[in-house]
Amino acid sequence: KLIFTRDTHYDNYLETQEGKKLPVPHCLKDSDGKNICDELWKEVKELRKQGKNIKVVDKHTFASHELVDYLSAICDSDDEIELCGVCTDICVISNAIMIKNCFLNMKVTVDASCCAGVTPEKHAAALEVMKSCQIDVIGE
Repeated sequence: KLIFTRDTHYDNYLETQEGKKLPVPHCLKDSDGKNICDELWKEVKELRKQGKNIKVVDKHTFASHELVDYLSAICDSDDEIELCGVCTDICVISNAIMIKNCFLNMKVTVDASCCAGVTPEKHAAALEVMKSCQIDVIGE
């Protein structure tokens, strides 16, 4: 299965707790910034034509409860999950740790070569924290 999560914020973003601490409007609903990049979206369309089930989850927080609910419906405890994305030190780590906590025996892996953080230092720090939480990190 392939699952995309998309940061999704609204016009009042700067009034939210996240917006007050990260005062950079981004991924606003109905803006291009919320969209999956064109190159990936072309691949998604092609895979869907081949009958592949690809889920897109709009998330309103760092970690996605809807993602966990979806995984609960489709995964077994012996399944493996691999994550990648932006931003390693906010969204990727939040989802990885939430998934690890909800599925204690599931192997959770993050591909560092397909992630990016706010800074290289924060990216590296997030990878180290994930390793401490028994999340496998590959692609360093």
